[in-house]
Amino acid sequence: MDTIGTQGWVILATLAAYKLGLIAIGIWAARLNRDESDFFLGGRGLGPWVAGLSYAASTSSAWVLLGFTGFVYTAGVSALWMVPGVWAGYVGVWLWFGPRLREETERRGHVTVTDFMTAGTGAAARSVIAVLAGSLVLFTFVFYIAAQFGAAAVAFESQLDFGHTESVLFGAVVILIYALLGGFWAVSLTDTLQGAVMALVAVILPIGALMAAGGPGGVWQTLSATMPEAYLHPTGGRTLVPFLAFAFGIAAIGLGTLGQPHLMARLMAVKDERARKAGFTIAMSWGVLVFTGMGILALSARALLAPLDDPEAVFYAMAAALLPTVLAGIVIAAILSAVMSTVDSLLMAASAAAAHDLRLTRVLPGREVLIGRCVMALICALAVILTLTVDNTIFDRVLFSWSALGAAFGPVIAARVCKVEPAGGAIIAAIVLGFGLTVIFYSFGQVDPATAGEGLRGLMVRLAATPGDPFERIVPWLMPLLLVFSWRQRA
Repeated sequence: MDTIGTQGWVILATLAAYKLGLIAIGIWAARLNRDESDFFLGGRGLGPWVAGLSYAASTSSAWVLLGFTGFVYTAGVSALWMVPGVWAGYVGVWLWFGPRLREETERRGHVTVTDFMTAGTGAAARSVIAVLAGSLVLFTFVFYIAAQFGAAAVAFESQLDFGHTESVLFGAVVILIYALLGGFWAVSLTDTLQGAVMALVAVILPIGALMAAGGPGGVWQTLSATMPEAYLHPTGGRTLVPFLAFAFGIAAIGLGTLGQPHLMARLMAVKDERARKAGFTIAMSWGVLVFTGMGILALSARALLAPLDDPEAVFYAMAAALLPTVLAGIVIAAILSAVMSTVDSLLMAASAAAAHDLRLTRVLPGREVLIGRCVMALICALAVILTLTVDNTIFDRVLFSWSALGAAFGPVIAARVCKVEPAGGAIIAAIVLGFGLTVIFYSFGQVDPATAGEGLRGLMVRLAATPGDPFERIVPWLMPLLLVFSWRQRA
């Protein structure tokens, strides 16, 4: 590690104080964990601010501050079609799924979203679904967590000259400590704090960038003179059909929201209907503020900076260029808090899936919390290994995991919210179909269409290569939805 400059020391000092605070929260929250419900759902006692901000921070962390800004920086105005879809996901979870999910969870004592999906099915089908769902959660969350560790590593490497391996390990160890200690309460409280920090950064940095670029008019004028015409056009220069495919494809990221276990847990844990309604207002306001701010930041950066080799470094570059050293250090530390706000929630959901859904508690009856903590440590270790061995962008890893899990669980949850009772076989088939189609289209999307040839393989590759990835995000959601609505339990 090279000599650390003033900004580096500020970042280290901020992180040290911040992480000590997180660990203190974990130690305090450990006293509240009396049983499985306390550890995995906080005793179903979340108020509106904790529920709303922790939800928002968990659903929109590093991929927004780094990945989304990089996407807008690269693609231009047309990339903003993603935002209405994301906001629609907030509405769907809180106002459509929320009432039924919260009420039934409280009435029936559900601990995980798998309990909600399997309510009313036979014992045999319930066991198969629980194992299948728990396994998919563990598989996809390892990729998701690896993406967050990668984001943290980029920050440490670029700002502190840390080595890649030590960067990943440092972030992973601290996150694991407070998640292990405090369970769901610690995760929710720390996410609330981190959500507030992210919102503050999403105001300060975009306003500074916009002012430095000469205001909205200055940004538009500069980009009009320096970028291709398509960059500022809402369609991105595409004709009608390709544009519609692109717009619906990137907006469909919001569909994935409807199947994320770590987000559903916030609705299951909110204490009452009044808190749920207020929590939605808080979460939605946060989403509007942060996504708007990051879009402004990306376009302003394109007008102000020389082309960047790594578009996902836009946030860091703008913080370093516009802010005093001390403030820039604090802002960069906020990026790392954004990473942690997602990882801790993912670890909590994954440990619940393993301990509760996979029935590992049968091995050690009455030791649900211990099993959950062991699973957290194992998943964290696997994610670290993946981060260090597999090369991919933050954006790509997150979107694959997000889409796959959303397509596997979202249609089943939607059916049950609509008071449709799918047969056990339909739920199993829907989970396999949604996840499988996402993997298939994602895999074909990695193939160069120029080398795909003709026939079925060539057709699949060309469909998967459609801009916006609509076949990866929409088709795997709609097919299982049709299945669960048509294959119901017999009266």
